[in-house]
Amino acid sequence: MPLAKALELAQEYDLDLVEVAANARPPVCKLMDYGKFKYESAMKAREARKNQAHTVIKEMKLRPKIDPHDYDTKKGHVVRFLKQGDKVKITIMFRGREQSRPELGYRLLQRLAEDVQDLGFVESNPKQDGRNMIMVLGPHKKKTEAMAEAREAQAARKAERQGVSAADDSAEQEQSAEEPAEA
Repeated sequence: MPLAKALELAQEYDLDLVEVAANARPPVCKLMDYGKFKYESAMKAREARKNQAHTVIKEMKLRPKIDPHDYDTKKGHVVRFLKQGDKVKITIMFRGREQSRPELGYRLLQRLAEDVQDLGFVESNPKQDGRNMIMVLGPHKKKTEAMAEAREAQAARKAERQGVSAADDSAEQEQSAEEPAEA
């Protein structure tokens, strides 16, 4: 319809004439409340930003001669980070004469990569960087998936706790009803 007629209609209904698709031939316009349109598009943008995952790189520092228990603890942290959907940068720090034995650090990084291969993959292979050797592990699942799983698990735990407390309350009520009232 002609532009003049469209503007006349918009004025008649107390609405705005908003161009929706400028690149189309002919351009597509709609009659709508422009303030409401701007508000809704801002809300959609905010929701999209909220659901967007921020990629975080966590760092774990090790030494070539790490104790087995300390290694297990550090590996547990790496597992937790990967489950949360974060990337993990593993740094092995060499001191003094340890620098002449980089294969110790390489073997340690390979062992760690094998231990967590079900949760993550080697994103950048081990490489020597001065006194340090660095490797980056990436998670198999995206941050958004990990966040969704965590929310579901939290909701399940909450429901379980409420179910247990409700069962305890009903058991206490039954027990008090069975006991004779003493006067």
